[in-house]
Amino acid sequence: MSNDTLLNNRYRLVAQQGSGGMAVIYKAVDIELGRTVAVKVLRPSLTSDPSFLTRFRNEARSVANLAHPNIVTVHDVGADGPTHYIVMEFIEGQDLKKIIKSEGILSVDRTLKLAIQICAGIGFAHRAGLVHADVKPQNILVTKSDIVKVTDFGIAQALSDTQPGEKQNIVWGSPHYFAPEQARGERPTPASDVYAIGIVMFEMLTGRLPYVGASQQELALAHIKEQVPLVSAFNANVPENLTQIIHKVMSKEPSARFRMADQLGHVLESYRARGREQTISHPPVSSPPPQQSRPTTPPPQQSRPAAPPPPHLPFSQVGPAYPQTPRPNTPEAAPTQRYSAAPEAPNSAPPARPSSIPSPFERPAQTPPPQEPTAQHDLGITGRQYYSQPLNRQEDISSGLDIVTIILAGLAFFAVACLIPLYIAVLQARLG
Repeated sequence: MSNDTLLNNRYRLVAQQGSGGMAVIYKAVDIELGRTVAVKVLRPSLTSDPSFLTRFRNEARSVANLAHPNIVTVHDVGADGPTHYIVMEFIEGQDLKKIIKSEGILSVDRTLKLAIQICAGIGFAHRAGLVHADVKPQNILVTKSDIVKVTDFGIAQALSDTQPGEKQNIVWGSPHYFAPEQARGERPTPASDVYAIGIVMFEMLTGRLPYVGASQQELALAHIKEQVPLVSAFNANVPENLTQIIHKVMSKEPSARFRMADQLGHVLESYRARGREQTISHPPVSSPPPQQSRPTTPPPQQSRPAAPPPPHLPFSQVGPAYPQTPRPNTPEAAPTQRYSAAPEAPNSAPPARPSSIPSPFERPAQTPPPQEPTAQHDLGITGRQYYSQPLNRQEDISSGLDIVTIILAGLAFFAVACLIPLYIAVLQARLG
């Protein structure tokens, strides 16, 4: 087909971009909208079956409803005479297969970045009820900024449903990525796409495919029967956890894989997030935080040993409290107050009333000088002093109250006596 071909007087083919077993891709210009597009023209061998064309159009319409940043947008599907085509957005970049061939093994970080996007696009289609059925690096376009665009949704599925006899010649052009159930001729499911994503990740991390064979039949048997290889066996830089994830995805039984692609994408996102958190939470040992290198206390205090307590004091008494003379058969005292009541001496006056019950008619007693505290008199309770002697001095309290009452009564009588002459003087002034 000439590069100057004009399809339906709207799409002018500019240059051929690639080709595959089912179609040839052209860079074209949409004259009506004035934008660059990609036109995929189906090969004539496929367009002779009306049932396939009907199925193909239905699949194209379904894909056109998928609006996702990691899926190539389908703009139009049509025909110009015997030529049947599908119009898609034009992607500036190259397919993943060419990237692997030119760069070899990709880094773990870049593989995760691309794989998460692949899962996002294909997973979005799974939730819409579509199966790609032909996931391979050739159908994964990558822009210059590493943005993934998955293409060719539904074409392989339409061909498989309407022309089973063509499967060997067309669809099986990429048997390296087929799931075991596809190799047995069963209908592909979302778990089949998940398997193919695992093969693509294996190829990105190792630069090679997990299974090889001289023919399609040998490759089919390898997918079905051979033991699943480990990524770390070909690339020792791949972490063990990521190796196990890919190994699970490549399981022979669909039930052992993830059911949909977006589930695998969530697992890969969580793995990448945990890796970054571990990197942040475990800084290099060679660069400790500044505060670790500074002593917390001055060097003189660190080098000076603490003075041992006197041998006659309990350890709890060491401090600003006064020394305590140990007494026989006396429980060890608790930490003492700095000031405490003096112990009662024999044949001495009763001690002053405790400060906890002050009397408004008495002058506050002067605080006695600090004396030697005892375990019996001082319990070390802040702000209150407790005494072992009972407060049974009712006679002293009563006598004190009687004296005060007499004094107050006398003062009241004196005040009334002073007011009587004043009252008589006022009364005489009014009468005179």
